[in-house]
Amino acid sequence: MHPKLNEHYLARLEETAKALRKNNFAAHVAADMQQAKELVLNTLIPRIQPGSVAFGGSMTITESGLYDQVKALPGLAFFDTYNYALPPAEMIELRRQALLCDLFITSTNAVTAQGALVNLDGTGNRVAALTFGPKKVIVLAGRNKICPDEYAAMERIRDVAAPVNAARLSRKTPCTATHRCEDCPSPERICNTWTIHVKCAPKERTTVILINEELGF
Repeated sequence: MHPKLNEHYLARLEETAKALRKNNFAAHVAADMQQAKELVLNTLIPRIQPGSVAFGGSMTITESGLYDQVKALPGLAFFDTYNYALPPAEMIELRRQALLCDLFITSTNAVTAQGALVNLDGTGNRVAALTFGPKKVIVLAGRNKICPDEYAAMERIRDVAAPVNAARLSRKTPCTATHRCEDCPSPERICNTWTIHVKCAPKERTTVILINEELGF
């Protein structure tokens, strides 16, 4: 990457982090995913000292290896909501239990320049945990998730995140063929619950790490 382009991206991320802090989120900017993982593993988790941890669905977290690294930490009760071998009823119950964990780690579908988190969920467990339940939340987001405003964030989710995720999950929905949201009635639809997280309450319950890389969908 050209140094000036890197400087440009970092400046935009710092502006967004400033907006997040204004909205009572804790916010950090990481030069890359490795630095973000070091921040989580070496600073945030030791500071939080959680007894239990759970994850929201996120390609950013699984592809980076952070999921496996946190899972390997000693002394943590682990709600493994990524264990897709479980029967559906057991998976739902595990996700319900995970809402009471000490630390929830996930990504977000979009972050606005005004410092809001915008998400669209299938079953709702991820957005539920983002807004209430776990004592602390860590959100990791690549620079590709930054959007000018809430409208642009929702358009990004409809045009990119939702269709790609539906295809990844082999869902039988129109968007996997058209590559854009069709607001379908399909029983396999993954777009069911919107949240716009404009303020963090209590203050700094949620820490957002903005990463200067293209990550996830």
